[in-house]
Amino acid sequence: MNDTWEPGVVRAAILQAKWTGDTASMIEVHESYARAAAEQGAQVMGFQEVFNAPYFCQVQEPEHYAWAEPVPDGPTVARMQALARETGMVLVVPVFEIESSGNYYNTAAVIDADGTVLGKYRKHHIPQVRGFWEKYYFRPGNLGWPVFETSFGTIGVYICYDRHFPEGWRALGLAGAQIVFNPSATSRGLSSHLWKLEQPAAAVANGYFVAANNRVGVEEYGDNDFYGTSYVVDPRGQFVGEPASGSDEELVVRDLDLGMIDEVRQQWAFYRDRRPDAYGPLVEQ
Repeated sequence: MNDTWEPGVVRAAILQAKWTGDTASMIEVHESYARAAAEQGAQVMGFQEVFNAPYFCQVQEPEHYAWAEPVPDGPTVARMQALARETGMVLVVPVFEIESSGNYYNTAAVIDADGTVLGKYRKHHIPQVRGFWEKYYFRPGNLGWPVFETSFGTIGVYICYDRHFPEGWRALGLAGAQIVFNPSATSRGLSSHLWKLEQPAAAVANGYFVAANNRVGVEEYGDNDFYGTSYVVDPRGQFVGEPASGSDEELVVRDLDLGMIDEVRQQWAFYRDRRPDAYGPLVEQ
């Protein structure tokens, strides 16, 4: 942990951005917003799902494997390490990962404020429905649900479709997560009525902050209308400030009082009253 930071209030940022048409300019847009967040005092920041590419999973075409790169040894993560050092922020960086030939993952690298790559999370739950053909590209994640001890708190990641499954949310809480970033690419009409329901419920059930950000706009590979509405929610399930626009790019910067975590867990005592001894049938094949 950073010796100059005392656990308390963390200023967190999330970004919802429109696809620019190419990787170089998309990265530049995110760098610009990251610098703006740092100027506002942000200490941690999360980008959207596969932030440096379009949401190519609207189609199933082999050409889109070209978006993949190694993590952490690829060019985008290296550039984000430099950005973390420049801004002094912790960065959550979701990209399309190639591990080896034929092995691809939907991944987020977590980079500390000094540019150190602390590790990565690989998306566990992979959808395969119209407009979200992810099984064509991604293997299910195999690194568990790690949490990362950063310079500004303990951070977890749960990517997009993962949010429909309570098990990973709970695993992150049990591992000590204080803030869980939920980078997403979710479309209007498919599950938008769940967007402001599931992550607040997860925050309540597990007693931590959730920072949920979504892509915004219609992109070139399909008619998915990504509706933004990014937000941060506290351990009581309350929005921290207002959700972002449903149609425009927006940088969301919010102050998160980590002291609320202990307060809520003591008051509601959900962790005390868990019954792991009774949960065996839930995971029996």
